[in-house]
Amino acid sequence: MNIPEWIKPGLIGAGAGAAAIMVVGFSWGGWVTESAAQKMAAEQAQQEVVAALAPICLEQSRQDPRMQETLAKLQAASSYKRRDMVIETGWATMPGADEASRAVASACLDQLAERF
Repeated sequence: MNIPEWIKPGLIGAGAGAAAIMVVGFSWGGWVTESAAQKMAAEQAQQEVVAALAPICLEQSRQDPRMQETLAKLQAASSYKRRDMVIETGWATMPGADEASRAVASACLDQLAERF
């Protein structure tokens, strides 16, 4: 069987081209592996859930008769204790849930800081 001389350089060029396309695609083209895509999707879903639940936390804070007192304590507290204080008030505990969400408490605290 006679193989033409141009086959070997052609195969090397095709291999190098394929490797170059993969490098460019993963580096600058936005290609990702399946596991990276799943991780990004899970993070985005978590962010959307927190964004959807933060207004409930705000509404629960508005309905709290001791809201002004609690806000004063939050402003006086050090920044690293504030999220735990929001959790202790029960504002970050969603209806039907047994415990508060730390992420919702953080988002609620951010929104409370913007409003008050």
